[in-house]
Amino acid sequence: MLHNPVTKGHLASLLITLQISIFPHLSHFQQFTLEHPLSCHKTQESLLSSASGYNNYRGILNWCVVMLVLSNARLFLENLLRYGILVDPIQVISLFLNDPYSWPAACLVIVSNVSILVALYTERQLSKGSFSELVGFLVHCINMAIMLTFPAAVVLLVPSMTPVGGAFVLGTYTILFLKLYSYKDVNMWCRELSTVKAKTLARSLSCPSAQHFNGGDHKVCYPGNLSMRDMYYFVFAPTLCYELNFPRSTKIRMSFLLRRLFEMLFFTQMLVGLTQQWMIPIIQSSMKPLEDMDLSRMTERLLRLAVPNHLLWLMFFYWFFHSSMNFTAELLRFGDRQFYKDWWNSESVTYFWQNWNIPVHKWCLRHFYKPLLRRGFSKIVSQSAVFLLSAFFHEYLVSVPLRMFRLWAFMGMMAQLPLAWFVSHFLRGNYGNAAVWISIIIGQPFAVLMYVHDYYVLHYRQEAV
Repeated sequence: MLHNPVTKGHLASLLITLQISIFPHLSHFQQFTLEHPLSCHKTQESLLSSASGYNNYRGILNWCVVMLVLSNARLFLENLLRYGILVDPIQVISLFLNDPYSWPAACLVIVSNVSILVALYTERQLSKGSFSELVGFLVHCINMAIMLTFPAAVVLLVPSMTPVGGAFVLGTYTILFLKLYSYKDVNMWCRELSTVKAKTLARSLSCPSAQHFNGGDHKVCYPGNLSMRDMYYFVFAPTLCYELNFPRSTKIRMSFLLRRLFEMLFFTQMLVGLTQQWMIPIIQSSMKPLEDMDLSRMTERLLRLAVPNHLLWLMFFYWFFHSSMNFTAELLRFGDRQFYKDWWNSESVTYFWQNWNIPVHKWCLRHFYKPLLRRGFSKIVSQSAVFLLSAFFHEYLVSVPLRMFRLWAFMGMMAQLPLAWFVSHFLRGNYGNAAVWISIIIGQPFAVLMYVHDYYVLHYRQEAV
């Protein structure tokens, strides 16, 4: 049959068909080699070279995440094998209450309403002309001075007040202090603008335009804002800067609200569990090297503490600035949700402090930094003053609840000034970003160890002796 020409033709066609179906690119490859028999190279850069323009490093990022998870999983397993399960949610209650019949922290939070009502009453009297500007200013100063000194005195003098309860109380009063300061300033600006002839300028502050105010609610003009409802909305709103008409969202999204609530509960448990299981054993094992001033072991404990401390700090950031503040904003239909910016991309220390806590940054810019510039102070002096104010409140919120004054938090904040100068002048781009991350990861556990060591020496070692 092979000598039959028709059969040979059919066989040839079959072979060609099989060749094309099995090797579909063979004919193309043969054509390419015939056209370019000697060329297989061209001018190009390696992918890891910056000149190549290649930027898809997703696989390397995934590898870093996998290695990070595996490394921390090993540390967590080692912790369980060494210490067992230390998580005890019931023990957390003792951090707030020593005496179940004594609630000093809760009582102080309730008493804070007196300062709120005094500020509202003072502004109402100023709007009617019953108080002069000087009298109103003095009342506000006395009221806010009491807000800082009275709770601090109670925390220091009441034995049943725990450090955690004291920190919660002082944090609450500090937030109220900043809010009422902004409330005082904005209402003073409204009174000043109401006396000038430029009525359009007055309306721009006391009655914002419709483009600024969303949600369809009625706009408020000064002094119509001096109401109990307006005051307490501002007290609970996730902002430190007062406005007569805040931007509002149109409705409450229940699915969004429930997701934020779930995140708050989940991360609360994670923060408590990791603190008890991971942080406390490392801190306890660090006391002996600190007492002996063993530099090598102190450094090793510091590096061991840096990982869980930084992880807890990141969780706290998400829990507070994203979950909790968005939860509150959604309940109040508060429209401005920019509580943070891309601080993780910070290439300078200044950029980090301007973007990781937007509510505080807005307050400092609006009520402290710009007023200093208007009074003739230079930018450097004004920035230093902002860091000085921040350092005071950091130390206030740590030293008073612990009932000891060591100035570690104060010095840590003031050290940001030379660090910011060094990074801005000598480190740029990725190097600056790495320097910011190192300062966050190493600086915080160092301060934690210093305070815990001093607290241990002041209380527990004396009791042991």
